[in-house]
Amino acid sequence: MIPLHKPFISGQEIKYIEEVINSGELSGNGKYTELCHQVFQEKFNFTNAMLTDSCTAALDMISILLNISPGDEVIVPSFTYITSANPFVLKGAKIVYADSLPNNPNIDPAQLPKLISNKTKAIVAMHYGGIACEMDEIMQIANAHNIYVIEDAAHSLGATYKDRFLGSIGHFGAFSFHATKNITSGHGGLLIINDEKFVERAEIIWEKGTNRKMFLEGEVNKYEWFDVGLSFYPSEITAAFLWAQLQYLFEINAGRVKSWNYYYRALKDLPEIELPTPEIYAKHNAHLFCLKAPSREKRNILLQELKKNGIMAAFHYLPLHLSPFAKTAETTKLENAEMWAEGLVRIPLYYGLSEAEQKMVVDQIKRTVQNW
Repeated sequence: MIPLHKPFISGQEIKYIEEVINSGELSGNGKYTELCHQVFQEKFNFTNAMLTDSCTAALDMISILLNISPGDEVIVPSFTYITSANPFVLKGAKIVYADSLPNNPNIDPAQLPKLISNKTKAIVAMHYGGIACEMDEIMQIANAHNIYVIEDAAHSLGATYKDRFLGSIGHFGAFSFHATKNITSGHGGLLIINDEKFVERAEIIWEKGTNRKMFLEGEVNKYEWFDVGLSFYPSEITAAFLWAQLQYLFEINAGRVKSWNYYYRALKDLPEIELPTPEIYAKHNAHLFCLKAPSREKRNILLQELKKNGIMAAFHYLPLHLSPFAKTAETTKLENAEMWAEGLVRIPLYYGLSEAEQKMVVDQIKRTVQNW
């Protein structure tokens, strides 16, 4: 079976983890956490970067920083994973679901003005597959209404929009290092703060609501409870694993982009199949490759035929607005999000996927489509 994804292992993970174990400094916010922070600052120009236990944890920190509470509204794309919405729901906010673009699963900026109310606190822009949302339009709309923009960049480390790294454009960015991502620490995430007024409070929330950072830096002689907070940062073992991966990120992304381009060239002219096409100014990181079949029935046939022939493939998100948790009798139809959910197929893509394996995938897709 050709898997859908396979985590990259550099071979250095055990070395760095052993160093952490031997040091006795296991709990986090130590040497390897700092090394990771330095890479994000130096290579990505993320001025304020903080490792977290997950992308969800990063979004949860943002919900605290924005004082999300009952009565607030947060606009979230319907075609996304549940964690784009959950942290805000947990604070009592109402989620307002936005539709996708017709040629891309990302949020449609043209829909935003009609979704904004005087209760809107934030907009979540999720960059599907590492392909950038139309951030200039989103920021222009948000700034005109004094609304915060949160980039859910879980898929997107290393991807850019008009030469700016995703995660650095909105007021906040959140990344994932789950085992399915381009680089991984098993679990793990990253919070990016691009609005300086939130930095000091974020450091307190990150440290369980205390001023421990100031204490460790000698600025105060004791640390105390100042705010709400949780244990948001990962253990030093997790940070060491991530450090071993970070050093190969651009090599990994380049290899994945090569595989992505192979698929695109091979499938772009296939009848009945549509491919999301990034704009020339949006340089993706090849987090995944997807195509859209013309119907749910044909999508399911394609999935079955691929699996039957030793190729793992999958559909992706079910629209949040149709979920059992969110669905009501008054649910607005979001045509494009539902269209992507009905037809989208993800096919194998990971660092080290051979051209021969890709050819097997392409050939099977072509055989199936020809027999529809």
